[in-house]
Amino acid sequence: MRTLTLFWAILLLFSCQTVRQDKAGISSSQITIFENELTIEGLDRARTIRVYTPPGYAESDQTYPVLYMHDGQNLFEDSTSYVGEWGVDENMDSLSKNNGLNLIVVGIDNGGDNRIHELTAWDHERYGKAEGKEYMKFVVETVKPFIDAKFRTKPERANTAIMGSSLGGLISHYAIYEYAGTFSKAGIFSPSYWWGKGPFDQVENIQLPTDTRLNFLMGGKEGENMVRPMEQMVAKVLAKGHPEHNLTSKINPEGEHNEKLWRAEFQEAILWLFKD
Repeated sequence: MRTLTLFWAILLLFSCQTVRQDKAGISSSQITIFENELTIEGLDRARTIRVYTPPGYAESDQTYPVLYMHDGQNLFEDSTSYVGEWGVDENMDSLSKNNGLNLIVVGIDNGGDNRIHELTAWDHERYGKAEGKEYMKFVVETVKPFIDAKFRTKPERANTAIMGSSLGGLISHYAIYEYAGTFSKAGIFSPSYWWGKGPFDQVENIQLPTDTRLNFLMGGKEGENMVRPMEQMVAKVLAKGHPEHNLTSKINPEGEHNEKLWRAEFQEAILWLFKD
C-alpha cells in the first residue's frame, strides 16, 4: 500500500507541473506574450497566453494553421518552466527550415495549483472537482477568437489542432471529442487515463468525424498504470470505427513521463498531424 501511495504521489507531482508565475519573459522575438490579458469565465482567473509565429511571419501576408497547447509556461523557455521546456519554438523553426511546415502555436499557461482541476473534465473522488469544461470553453470561445483577430490564422477546423501531455493529454482528449467542430487534430501525449472512466464513456457516446487525426504517445517507462489504459483507449477508439489511417499510437520504450520525451517526439507528431 505504501508503494502504491508513493507511486501516485510521484505521478501527481509530474502531472501538476506547477510552474513559477513570476517570469513571463521569453527571449525569442517570435514569441508574443499576452500576460493575464484574458479571463476564464466562470472561474474568474486571468490567464497568460504565449504565441509563437513562424519564421518570416512579420515580412509576409500569409495565413497559417494553428496549434493550441496547454501548459504554456513549459513550451518555449526553461526560465518559466518547473521541469524543463518542450523546445516548441526550436522544433517549429526546424520544421519550417527542413519540411516547409509553418504553424502558429498558442500556449495557454496552466493555473498553477489549479492545474489539476482545470485540465480534467470529470470529477475525481480523491482530487476533487473538475473545471476542464470551463477551461476548454475559455480556449474555444475566448482564446481562439482572440488569436484569430490578432494573427493571420487559418481559422477553419481543418487547420486547427490541440495538443498536451499528462493531464494536458487528458484534456486534449476531451477537447477533440467535445469540440469536434473546432479541432480536427489532437496530440495526446502521456494521457492520464488512470483518472477514471469519463474519457472512455466519451468515446462510447460520441462519434468523431472520420477525418479527425489522433496522435497517441506514451513512454514505455511511464508505468503499467499509464501504458495499459492508453492501449485500451486506442483499441476502443478503433473498435468504434475510427479509421486506422487517421490514428497513430506510439510507445517509446525508453520514454519517461517528462518534457524530454515530449520534446523528442514533437516533430514527428506534428508532421503526422499536419501531413497534408
